[in-house]
Amino acid sequence: MADMHAHSVRFVRETMLPQAEPPTTERGIVKWMRENLFSTIPNGILTLAALWCIWWLISSVLPWFANGIWDAPSIRACREILEGQVGGCFAVLTERWNQLLFGFQYPSELYWRPSLAFLLLFIAIAPVLFRKRFPAQMLVFTAIYPFLAYWLTWGGSILVPVFAALGFVAGYMVYSRLVAQSFAMGFFGGILAALVFWWVIGIVPTEGIIALEPVASRNLGGFMLNLILGTVCVSLSIPFGIALALGRQSDMPAIKWICIIFIEFVRGVPLITLLFVANVVLAYFLPPGTNFDLILRVIIMITMFASAYIAEVIRGGLAALPKGQYEAGDSLGLDYAQSMRLIILPQALKISIPGIVNVAVGLFKDTTLVSIISMFDLVGMIRGPILASTEWNGVYWELLGFAALLFFVVCFGISKYSQWLEQELSTDRR
Repeated sequence: MADMHAHSVRFVRETMLPQAEPPTTERGIVKWMRENLFSTIPNGILTLAALWCIWWLISSVLPWFANGIWDAPSIRACREILEGQVGGCFAVLTERWNQLLFGFQYPSELYWRPSLAFLLLFIAIAPVLFRKRFPAQMLVFTAIYPFLAYWLTWGGSILVPVFAALGFVAGYMVYSRLVAQSFAMGFFGGILAALVFWWVIGIVPTEGIIALEPVASRNLGGFMLNLILGTVCVSLSIPFGIALALGRQSDMPAIKWICIIFIEFVRGVPLITLLFVANVVLAYFLPPGTNFDLILRVIIMITMFASAYIAEVIRGGLAALPKGQYEAGDSLGLDYAQSMRLIILPQALKISIPGIVNVAVGLFKDTTLVSIISMFDLVGMIRGPILASTEWNGVYWELLGFAALLFFVVCFGISKYSQWLEQELSTDRR
């Protein structure tokens, strides 16, 4: 009986066993590699092939960078220093950096002006790109910046950009008065008022009033010219593209067919053709003796080209909206301008962000085509004055790699911002 009682006593644990670590194959770097790199035999083979390609690329390129020469007066001096070893002649970048960034005709003592305009660009676009993180009062500087940047880059009297800004103010005042009667009347009335103001004010003398040393447009060059063309043309093409997209869907036949013909014609013509038109053909349609700035002509043509593509992107966003969104504006008693501004366009633009960014990135890279019409942008400087000189004739990879790096930084920044903006506006996924 005692034996049975002894065997019936149960053991009750008072402390928990320590938590055991998972197996080695189920934790740490081993688990990550097994799941992501060697999950299957084909994936393992591809991983090994990719590692071999990376090793081959690094082992081939690293000596070229490690043995690079950064201080030499010419390519022949680089080769003498290398003494047959593999290495890049990066001295061309240290010797010609000013020409790569500013061109070879922009006065060196005035480099601070475009540099200051470039730095102020970040302050100007900050409240536009990150409107929730900056006070709305900064938008005043954003509106002033284009005219300030023009004055810093080109110089001359400050009255020129001031009168240009006042023309836009006059146009907006007329638009705000007439838009209540009709959106089309307000839009075209505002444009007409601005043109009349500029025509009248053009007879006012502006010389010598708070003036900076003027710089001719033909003296602009280097990466500065690419940034000017890219920033201005992208900024102008978005509102013009929106207007063309809305005009193509207009109920007024005249406006609709004008927009359709413009969009289809421009999209059917290569950009290089439009640049040749801006450079050569456009002068034949101007009165004799008219001096129409080449950069302004190029900006007009590139903006037209990009506006047509952005118009089609936005038209796709408008078509993607259900009909009920348009009916919602009518049911609330909103007119056309209010319905588009408050309901339709915010949703259509959110849908169109990837397409707009794609056009913007392509447009910025296409600014290098201006080198074909003898404008010395970054690529034009490399193909022209630098490689044509006896000191650096034969240096290709270093110069083109530097140009590719600059364009990559800008385009990658635009792409990352668009991805961030899509996440910020994805309210339906939260």
